[in-house]
Amino acid sequence: MTFPRYTPLVAALPSTVPFVGPETQERERGAAFDARLGANENTFGPSPRAIDAMQAAAGDVWMYGDAQSHDLRKALAAEHGVRPEHIVVGEGIDGLLGYLVRLVVGEGDAVVTSEGAYPTFNYHVSGFGGVLHKVPYRDDREDPEALIEKAREVGAKLVYIANPDNPMGSWHSGADLLAALDRLPEGCLMIVDEAYVECAPEGTALPVQPDDPRVIRMRTFSKVYGMAGARIGYALAAPDLIRAFDKVRNHFGINRIAQAGALAALEDRDWLAHVQGEIATARDRIGQIARDNGLTPLPSATNFVAIDCGGDGALAARVVAGLIARGVFVRMPFAAPQNRCIRVSAAPAETLEFFARALPEALAEAREG
Repeated sequence: MTFPRYTPLVAALPSTVPFVGPETQERERGAAFDARLGANENTFGPSPRAIDAMQAAAGDVWMYGDAQSHDLRKALAAEHGVRPEHIVVGEGIDGLLGYLVRLVVGEGDAVVTSEGAYPTFNYHVSGFGGVLHKVPYRDDREDPEALIEKAREVGAKLVYIANPDNPMGSWHSGADLLAALDRLPEGCLMIVDEAYVECAPEGTALPVQPDDPRVIRMRTFSKVYGMAGARIGYALAAPDLIRAFDKVRNHFGINRIAQAGALAALEDRDWLAHVQGEIATARDRIGQIARDNGLTPLPSATNFVAIDCGGDGALAARVVAGLIARGVFVRMPFAAPQNRCIRVSAAPAETLEFFARALPEALAEAREG
């Protein structure tokens, strides 16, 4: 007999990784990247106050973090005008999505998402035996009406939408999403992934009542707050759903240093405004670089820009390969027709110059085939 004895579900799953990390690619190519522009990280960094708080907390790292994240939840509740009972803190949105799927999805349960949307969510659904039903994007945006119609058709338990969207950077108004909720089928929960909402225009966040049982909103400190390496995020939902997370979450999964940094970052509104300004400037610069090379940048409400390379997925893949070979790490959407694009993270001007210098050569090489 072969050990360990995996469950039939796990034994049947392919060995997949939603995203191959840039460090893995650096090891494979034998050199570090000059410009790290593919992971949608906040290259402008976290608040100096958050860094100070994390350094101060390091001396107490011999202790587990507060299992309830009490201080952070209290501060987040004040920020959003809700009660701490509406908030659960987790190991980034990725971790929270895993817990939520574990709570809701059993083998054979239907789940609805968009074709080409965030693959880590799909990874969790497959890992718990759920059945994914996908709908196409419409005009490079996720299609709330089509998602909800599919959920009604298949009796879905979960429907996922990111607003703003990854990988395209597109967005819907929060009011439009709220109106769409009225067609959500009974017993279906909508996940609204708002990882990039602090980068988006006013009115993008979902203006839902905190006790509404139809929806859970996901937020993170990984993007505009610049703490991707700390792995800390949170969700807002009705208290009954938040309490259910206590049945499955890793109660000591949020380390003490991350909690201290997140609390300080949340309090530093000046740094938040600074980063939002830097992101807007960088998006403009990325758009200009694209246009200088005859390419089309898509409108973005995130900390990255999707650039239409003017061909199909094969052409975009060659552009990505050419950029990586020249020391510039970028990624691309993985489903057609969005995979005609490459995706470039906002960064300081000096970092974007690596991209500006490498793109013409990578593009010419890609067009030669």
